[in-house]
Amino acid sequence: MVNVTSNRLETTNLDIHYLRAGRGSPLVLLHGWPEFSGIWHKNIPTLAETFDVIAPDLRKFGKTRLLDPDDTTTTNPDILAEDLLHLADRLGLQHLGIICHDVGAYAAHAFARRWPDRVAGLLFFDCPYPGIGRRWAEPEHLREIWYQSFHQQPWAAELVGYNRDTCRIYFKNFLSHWAHDPHAFDADLDLWVDNFMTPGNIQGGFDWYVGFHDARIRQLNQAPLDLPPLAMPTRVLWGASDPVLKAEWSDHLHDYFRQAEVTIVPEAGHFVPYEQPDYANAEMLSFFKRVFAL
Repeated sequence: MVNVTSNRLETTNLDIHYLRAGRGSPLVLLHGWPEFSGIWHKNIPTLAETFDVIAPDLRKFGKTRLLDPDDTTTTNPDILAEDLLHLADRLGLQHLGIICHDVGAYAAHAFARRWPDRVAGLLFFDCPYPGIGRRWAEPEHLREIWYQSFHQQPWAAELVGYNRDTCRIYFKNFLSHWAHDPHAFDADLDLWVDNFMTPGNIQGGFDWYVGFHDARIRQLNQAPLDLPPLAMPTRVLWGASDPVLKAEWSDHLHDYFRQAEVTIVPEAGHFVPYEQPDYANAEMLSFFKRVFAL
């Protein structure tokens, strides 16, 4: 029986909460939005049979908190990458595998570019990356990304968190619409409502969209960034039914990740490791056993 523990550590400006289980080579799991470390509960026990698994709540998500509540540091990929560096340093993780999704993918990509020697391998689920470019704002896709502008309104978090019912309605929309099976999250919906009704958590997640806004607009106005491809082993698993991060947008991944192995996962939407945990767990184990030569 794998023992998953809830832990905390302080860095220069964060009180980071993370889940940890297992022993061996380290895997860090980085969640997206609307998520928190609990999104990985179907994956951690299996991965922990072989690896040392660490799943933090990102800055202002879940139970991770700023040490200074008046800190106005912007939430963006570079800041999240620095948060990961501080976490890895404090835990003594010199060479780690990173599993990531959505917001976590931005953090992982930034981390791997700044400190490539610290990364053994990358595994992305439904990967936002520069090669998507202006396709984010294609006319037929605008109705899928409305929330990214809504979250920047100063009253948005108050409206969504007005009471437990409004919170449930809002987050159920994303969990059901973005999943292949609209009932995939029914059993865990109360966990999501509990998480986001915790004071500060709705705004904490929305702050990502505030902080990333300028970079997002640049991406929509300019050609995709011309960056040298990363050389470390990279695995990408992309849900075939994801309506917000479309599987066909995986077409330029090799321009950014030289060794990218890409698989489109049937009967999965935006939340592949949650929706198809057996498949995802097997693929994660297989990939990182190769990466760490186990």
